[in-house]
Amino acid sequence: MSNLNGFRHIPNRFPPDEQAGLLGAVRAVVAAAPLYVPTLPRSGKEMSVRMTNCGALGWVTDTERGYRYQATHPVTGEPWPPIPPMLLDLWNEVSAYPHPPEACLVNFYSASAKMGQHQDRDETDFAAPVVSVSLGDDCLFRIGGTKRTDPTVSLRLGSGDVVVLGGESRLAYHGVDRIYPDTSMLLKNGGRINLTLRRVTKP
Repeated sequence: MSNLNGFRHIPNRFPPDEQAGLLGAVRAVVAAAPLYVPTLPRSGKEMSVRMTNCGALGWVTDTERGYRYQATHPVTGEPWPPIPPMLLDLWNEVSAYPHPPEACLVNFYSASAKMGQHQDRDETDFAAPVVSVSLGDDCLFRIGGTKRTDPTVSLRLGSGDVVVLGGESRLAYHGVDRIYPDTSMLLKNGGRINLTLRRVTKP
């Protein structure tokens, strides 16, 4: 467990029936805003996750313009679909923040996908936490401190788990080291979906 104040792991926050309902809502988001493969700034290297967004803003990255939030899908040019009510209810329950999230990242991890250690710092309001939901196969999540060189701890996240990065932990380095295939039956073809709620702008 992280020793930074404001980090919370809520196991099984969504029981199986609610996971199925949330997955249905995510599928509707993906139907309106298809998954695509983002590329890293400068290197142009493709990320190992496929992603999309919902909400007023979506987080995107590409070789030309780098990390940013924008109101439209970078491939279709269409506005992002709204954030599902189940996720807005979760935010109201766990965020301890008086304003709604503006973005929800939807990352799909195949069995071989990873996410390197990084900070979520493309937002202007760090008073709001980052709230993350896991669906599908388990993953090994790793979190450190606010410096890249700080020691890290790892924990296994299962389907329905929620993680909150608030307070001191809001700018903690964190990532996903591996996926554990075939640990969940939620996704017919396996893999993991991570939903990350964020407030982008100051109210």
